[in-house]
Amino acid sequence: MNNLIAKAALDRRMADIVGPVLTDMGFELVRVRLMGGQVKTLQIMADRPEGGITVDDCGEISTAVSAVLDVQDPLADPYMLEVSSPGIDRPLTRLKDFEMFEGYEARVETDEMIDGRRRFKGVLAGVEGDEILINIEEGTVGLKFDWLSDAKLVLTDELITEMLRQKKAAGVADLDETQFDTIETENGSEED
Repeated sequence: MNNLIAKAALDRRMADIVGPVLTDMGFELVRVRLMGGQVKTLQIMADRPEGGITVDDCGEISTAVSAVLDVQDPLADPYMLEVSSPGIDRPLTRLKDFEMFEGYEARVETDEMIDGRRRFKGVLAGVEGDEILINIEEGTVGLKFDWLSDAKLVLTDELITEMLRQKKAAGVADLDETQFDTIETENGSEED
């Protein structure tokens, strides 16, 4: 498992526990992070291998993961479990992500300085072996996947348009508004 899915040692341990649960359910682990605060939050991002995850899927994952975490009991302190999709401007954590989103803008950071810099912003140009390719102002740069410390898509109009197109093609964008409850506003009028 690479450090983009699970950075810290505890995150990697959590990934080892929840990853197989997700796989058995037909999902893939995109990222796991234990985030601090008064009450810690265990954030799990999941997706289908072909992309696309629903709110109901997140609920099912949460139920299954909660059961396993209750048995394994890896965290001594109380925590909240948060299961979500990677979102439109998603983190890129797997080599296949860089192929899947070729042609879209991304921000990539490396652990070490590469040619005097650690941050690269440009258009993804695919993968060659174990290197991700990114077109930056100076030309195309190849960065070994293992060098990466962070990577995510940049929210652009093109990316939003493509994600909406994919949802519509999958039938997700066709909402039946009659299935929603009526909302009562403060002044007492009703809206659908």
